[in-house]
Amino acid sequence: MSDNLHIIISGGGTGGHIFPALSIANAIKAIRPDAEILFVGAEGRMEMQRVPAAGYKIIGLPVAGFDRKNLLKNFSVIIKLIRSQMMARKIIKDFNPHVAVGVGGYASGPTLKMAGAMGIPTLIQEQNSYAGVTNKLLAAKAEKICVAYPGMERFFDKNKIIMTGNPVRQGLLDCKMSKEEAIKSFGLDPNKKTILIVGGSLGARTLNNCVMHALNDIKQSGVQFIWQTGKFYIEEARKCYSNAGSPEMLHTTDFISDMNAAYTAADLVVSRAGAGSISEFCLLGKPVILVPSPNVAEDHQTKNAMALVDKDAAIYIKDSEAEEKLIKTAIELAGDEAKLEALSTNIKKLAFHNSADIIAQEVCKLAEKYKKEHEH
Repeated sequence: MSDNLHIIISGGGTGGHIFPALSIANAIKAIRPDAEILFVGAEGRMEMQRVPAAGYKIIGLPVAGFDRKNLLKNFSVIIKLIRSQMMARKIIKDFNPHVAVGVGGYASGPTLKMAGAMGIPTLIQEQNSYAGVTNKLLAAKAEKICVAYPGMERFFDKNKIIMTGNPVRQGLLDCKMSKEEAIKSFGLDPNKKTILIVGGSLGARTLNNCVMHALNDIKQSGVQFIWQTGKFYIEEARKCYSNAGSPEMLHTTDFISDMNAAYTAADLVVSRAGAGSISEFCLLGKPVILVPSPNVAEDHQTKNAMALVDKDAAIYIKDSEAEEKLIKTAIELAGDEAKLEALSTNIKKLAFHNSADIIAQEVCKLAEKYKKEHEH
């Protein structure tokens, strides 16, 4: 076996898990360029493309999520879970890691469970203010638990907790464009207030419906919008946009490849309340309206949102009330300079800097300790 550190990073499913995982991997490489990093993801999920594109090797497990609505469908899920655990065991045996890191998402469960059972030290990164079931189960064996919100000793042993914040996508703070250039890059007017509506990497039906039903209000508002629909909704959105006469104050796209430009252009952001997105808004000091997704485990997005709302650092609109209130509230808020300024100031206070570096240092410490103890 080589002298290099061997590190497994497991998880994914959405950009919210993949971007932090890649940030941690890159931070490990900066500290230990010789480290060998292997990702373990879920077959058919976004990480299977994104991770190799970032230059890392990934192996997919056949793992899937439990269907909470239709319990009979879970028989195949259990079979996949057992297969995934057997595969994870083989991956760990072959790769011989010194540490395994879980960032959340389907694959992290079987991978970290097997690593823990085989005596490999594990570190979990809990992004949300309310711990998920998988991480609560994995926490018993974990050496370290990196968290982004206070009060997490409700879920975890306080001696294992390290307050690190959530790593964000690389280069987020390196925007070289001026605000004017950023707005022009979307074909919009630098003299108008700009609202960015973003539904995560896959899109959000509620947010898209809000825009589609409020096209007349948008046309008359004097405000302009960058609307990221997600790939599942783009055709419907384009049709609606074209039927409304392709209004020039609405830039419509399925995916924004340059989020730096989008954030720089935006005076206000409308978003779901995923932990990764919230960490980005905090670092950038962006005023935000949060519409938590109701379709997530333990309603954790509402809890993420309320952690900000309680500090006057964000505006909260319930998913079921969004169609009626969201666009009107956003247009009004975009014109309220004092409120935008206050939200920006308050959200900035909640930012964590260098999260990926802090987590990477903990990962390397665990790996080096294990390696030392097991060298023959």
